[in-house]
Amino acid sequence: MGLFSKLKEQAIAQRQRIVLPESTEYRTLQAANQVIAEGIADIILIGDPAKINEKAEELGLTHIHLARIVNPDNDAEIQKYAEIFYELRKSKGISVEDARKKAKDPLYLGCLLIKAGEADGQVAGAKNTTGNVLRAAFQVIKTAPGINVVSGAFLMLLPPGLPYGTDGMLVFADCAVIPAPRADELAQIALSTAKTARDIAGIEPRIAMLSFSTKGSASHEVVAKVVKATELAREADPTLAIDGELQADAAIVPSVGLSKAPGSTIAGKANVLVFPNLEVGNIAYKLVQRLAGVQAVGPILQGLARPVNDLSRGCSPEDIYKTIIITCNQAIGLKNS
Repeated sequence: MGLFSKLKEQAIAQRQRIVLPESTEYRTLQAANQVIAEGIADIILIGDPAKINEKAEELGLTHIHLARIVNPDNDAEIQKYAEIFYELRKSKGISVEDARKKAKDPLYLGCLLIKAGEADGQVAGAKNTTGNVLRAAFQVIKTAPGINVVSGAFLMLLPPGLPYGTDGMLVFADCAVIPAPRADELAQIALSTAKTARDIAGIEPRIAMLSFSTKGSASHEVVAKVVKATELAREADPTLAIDGELQADAAIVPSVGLSKAPGSTIAGKANVLVFPNLEVGNIAYKLVQRLAGVQAVGPILQGLARPVNDLSRGCSPEDIYKTIIITCNQAIGLKNS
């Protein structure tokens, strides 16, 4: 059984409530219709019911009527969410009127539904920028306990025959969010990615903290940062299987790992690769994707108290459908942790 078949089964078995704030966007509605039809999640759409239903009828979508629709123009319905936002942000100087305006913004309203316990996750970005999607999540949902950074992981689904990772998978992070993480932030990225490996990839993480040096083969401040991050991650979770600093080949190739880091339990066996900065991670996943025929699934946003995932504005309905399934499984993992 493939990864998404397993994730779909888990989502159906432990049904979650997913908000889609871009409710008249045709790809979003097509994905929502499929999710509802297959019983994967309960869908919440934000927008004018008449416009949503008109668009669904135009597209021939027969299951959208089963979604819950929250109308941001219904002042009576929005009031309680405005009050929640005001309580969250009044220390920042927000006024009651400004809170009401924010609560009418679909991205914020979706996050407020999660905060109110009426939803379990949100998927957006087909029409909105990553910055806007994340800003709403930061201000309303905030980060998970012990974590103060949000990062982005990719599941790298390897073609048959490549002997790396676990079950044909590697997990890469951070490839999407933090340009130049400090050592403490890099440690948190490792901890968050371990959870993504368990909850989404279904594998027990063996984490390599990557650098251009292996076990002191080079001396530089950026190498020292990776070493410190490894130490901090171990202190935060002594049970974590993690090692660093390791070069990429030492991390995933058994013979190289044995040669360069003979005492390491991770070298040559890593299935989670944590990159020292966003530039390296982003370049690496795109090169691997294009040159090795690897399927890159993501970015999966990690580190939030409840899952919010961002889409590419060039996404397909299938991309949104899969992201909803991933978001369901993140929500399940957070509830079970």
